[in-house]
Amino acid sequence: MQNPNPKNPLHGITLKKMLEDLIPFYGFDTLGELIKIKCFTDNPSLKSSLTFLRKTPWAREKVEELYLKTLPKLIGKV
Repeated sequence: MQNPNPKNPLHGITLKKMLEDLIPFYGFDTLGELIKIKCFTDNPSLKSSLTFLRKTPWAREKVEELYLKTLPKLIGKV
């Protein structure tokens, strides 16, 4: 079966997976500095961040952009 969306580097990567990779790599403090949203600065948790980001497209886009920029570092860490 062919990949239905080969040009989208985020195809098949869930928002939860992105956060599970970004949180240990940066920590909530640094994420809150890089992306100025309260779900990373005020009593942050994976669950509250997922809830907010699923409802807020502009914030999710920022997380996706950071994930794409960070992906080479994440891959190199393995």
